Amino acid sequence: KVGFEWECRKCQPWDRSYDELVSFVKEFSHARVPARFPLNQSLGNWVGTQRKGYRKYLKGDTSAKMTEDRMQLLKKAGFEWFINRSKLEFS
Repeated sequence: KVGFEWECRKCQPWDRSYDELVSFVKEFSHARVPARFPLNQSLGNWVGTQRKGYRKYLKGDTSAKMTEDRMQLLKKAGFEWFINRSKLEFS
């Protein structure tokens, strides 16, 4: 152990981002958050990260931070793992 503790000041806990997704779903009736969502850019980035993590998980990549519990929560929120980019338009 070297003694360094890495901290990401811009990162927020997974649960907080998940709560933001649930709020988005309540407001817009779907979970297709655009990558460049003007009202919450970090939520758009987080959603993309979840999709990447899921693809890694499916390939057996041990660096994936996706878990069965997280997949179930996202599924419960109506999360779509594979989407057509044209569905990500926001107006």
